[in-house]
Amino acid sequence: MTAAVDLNKEYGIVLEGGGARGAYQIGAWKALREAGVRIRGVAGTSVGALNGALICMDDLKKAEEIWSTMTYSRVFHVEDDLMERLRNLEIRSFNLSELAAEVKKVVAGRGLDIGPLKQLIADTIDEEKIRKSPCDFYATTFSLTDRKEINFDVKTAPEGTMKDMLLASAYFPGFKNEKLGGKTYMDGGSVNNVPVNVLTKRGYKNIIVIRIYGIGVDKEKRFTPPLDVTIHRIAPRKNLGGILEFDGARAKRNMLLGYYDAKRLLYDLVGRKYYFHMPRSEAYYFDKMMSEISLFARYLIPGKEPGGLLGYRTYTERFFPALAKKMRLPAEWDYRDFYGAVLEICARKMELEVYRIYTVEEIVGQVHKALL
Repeated sequence: MTAAVDLNKEYGIVLEGGGARGAYQIGAWKALREAGVRIRGVAGTSVGALNGALICMDDLKKAEEIWSTMTYSRVFHVEDDLMERLRNLEIRSFNLSELAAEVKKVVAGRGLDIGPLKQLIADTIDEEKIRKSPCDFYATTFSLTDRKEINFDVKTAPEGTMKDMLLASAYFPGFKNEKLGGKTYMDGGSVNNVPVNVLTKRGYKNIIVIRIYGIGVDKEKRFTPPLDVTIHRIAPRKNLGGILEFDGARAKRNMLLGYYDAKRLLYDLVGRKYYFHMPRSEAYYFDKMMSEISLFARYLIPGKEPGGLLGYRTYTERFFPALAKKMRLPAEWDYRDFYGAVLEICARKMELEVYRIYTVEEIVGQVHKALL
């Protein structure tokens, strides 16, 4: 497949904060990396900053290993079994004295103990690799001491402080907070969870934002980029789970979703749940729709077809617009979108595997086969 984004350009990557949902970003990065997208710089908040470090290190294998084996106890000093029961609301299985002891520890410690997260950062982050990386790297946090947003240029951090900068970006409210370099910080999501402006201020013209819809201040909603800046977005259309749902199985699913959603951008794939490769013009898919409307009608509405041979104007002015509304297409839909939506309905009815890229011919062939 030919990439729909310009691989001759360099891109800045923006990584939103969102805790456990961050696995999605690693899947997206994998697809960008495979396609040969040249990353000039990364700006991240909270987990986005931690993932940004892995991108600058260019260590996909380590990133996948970390997220695939993620557990609550790799982030907090907690018992995984207890957290699983809390997540699943298995109230009857609680030992009340055990639960009370855990709550007491959190209160006495003034927040969740994130010692394991600190250790994970210490074991994972390679300062030398990041400093030698060709990528710029910025991490957003909020200084409670100075009462202002800070966007660290991570690569210029004094020796031995880089890991603290990354931790400062990820101090989520409720975590046990400790001073770093004599100052106290809060998760960067409290002021700027999608730091697009951090890159535009530094002259980036081509930006890819990887959304995970975390909790925080979404400055991108109110941000109007300069006219010479192009912003692409990779975003989930499925629920990524809770921001504190640190579970390896969930992380693997989210990485897979991120991988295919990035391919949706890279190759201009069509579909909401599915991924269809449809590289030809709108006129081509209009003609296909007209030639195959009887086929789709027989499959999707057995025993009922559009009555008679309708004229083009009847289809284009009445039948197709009404159907587009039922399929919840955007107001500015075209016939490529329309044909893709029909293919999606067919794929769902056939319960086809979601995580693969289909050609039009494959789906139409499956419809023919189903009607035999």
